[in-house]
Amino acid sequence: MKKTIFFALTIALIITLTIVMISSQKEKKSFNIDQNLEYCVAQANKTLSVLPDSLGIPRNVAPGSKDWNLVGYKDWTSGFWPGILWYLYEYTGDEVWKEKADKYTRFLTPLSVRSATDHDLGFQVYCSFGNGYRLTKNQEFKDVILKTSDTLATLYNPKVGTILSWPEMVKKMNWPHNTIIDNMINLEMLFEASKNGGNKSLYDMAVKHAETTMKNQFRKDYSVYHVVVYDTVTGKKIKGMTHQGYADNSMWARGQGWAIYGYTMVYRETKDPKFLDFAHKVTKVYLDRLPKDLIPYWDFDVPNVTKEPRDASAAALVASGLIELSTYTKDKALAKTYLDKAEAMLAELSSKRYQSGNANPAFLLHSTGHYPNKSEIDYSIIYADYYYVEALLRLKKLKSGKDIFAPFQRNKAIATKK
Repeated sequence: MKKTIFFALTIALIITLTIVMISSQKEKKSFNIDQNLEYCVAQANKTLSVLPDSLGIPRNVAPGSKDWNLVGYKDWTSGFWPGILWYLYEYTGDEVWKEKADKYTRFLTPLSVRSATDHDLGFQVYCSFGNGYRLTKNQEFKDVILKTSDTLATLYNPKVGTILSWPEMVKKMNWPHNTIIDNMINLEMLFEASKNGGNKSLYDMAVKHAETTMKNQFRKDYSVYHVVVYDTVTGKKIKGMTHQGYADNSMWARGQGWAIYGYTMVYRETKDPKFLDFAHKVTKVYLDRLPKDLIPYWDFDVPNVTKEPRDASAAALVASGLIELSTYTKDKALAKTYLDKAEAMLAELSSKRYQSGNANPAFLLHSTGHYPNKSEIDYSIIYADYYYVEALLRLKKLKSGKDIFAPFQRNKAIATKK
């Protein structure tokens, strides 16, 4: 009797495992770059159909809602929506997307002529005007990039060697000169400006910022502090801490993502091998600690982590960074690992578990913005969508044997119909 029960249970287990494996393989095979780019086109069309004429910019959608919360051009996320539109224009070749991208990009023009209130000018202007200039070579876009880069440079402290991230925190939190890891992404605009008529000092600032951050912002295991506070007189590091992570000594998922993406970009712009080596190191600690499905919880060190919210934005960001990093990696096995991981991340993000579908007009569900502040927890967030479509487009170019930064040329005869 016991043998019969054991045999039956064994057969049932085998059948269950087989079904799971078949289901998993079916979903893996179903990952199709074009299909998911077309999905982004369809979702973005939904968003365009409901946006007001007042040019409100999509930022997030709350769980259970179908409506975007809109922001103005001053919000730090304002550049991601026009950036998405530029990527969709690049993918489809459809002039309608170019027209919309141009419209929302120009809405951010005042950022180039106002004083710097924080470090986010790179996010705001390079994601929008930067992508626009890459695809159109419009001189007006170039001028905005140059002006805004000069504005961002006013936050640079030569004694410290970094750009001040949050001026308002100087008095509010008594952080004399504070630099957050997110600031690495803004360096791309400075590099671009220095190559296109801007002052050479912009390049030097960007490099020094990356070097100083590399020296002071990371722990021995290469996990990152979200914030480092410096003495403005001596330039010395006062302390490393968190603002959006679980604890000062924890690895906040998106923060590590900014490091991976940022140092990969700095190597691209400088070709200095120390930055490539560092990109590998900050990537390893992230990949080594990921859950099996490759989508991180919002912080790697929060207690009872498996019960915590995920952060799809970190996954999309890292996937895009890994695709680029794979192209610079001389170790072929490691390069393949990076690319395989990136594709697996995108496959999971493209599953029903993470795509918004009919739930709302965003691309992705389950991002976490600022958990300690109880802000944007388990939301759809615009920057997750931006890095998702960027990663898909980069992967498509790479698999086609093309430069991931060169404008993608698509036969307009097969472009997506509206």
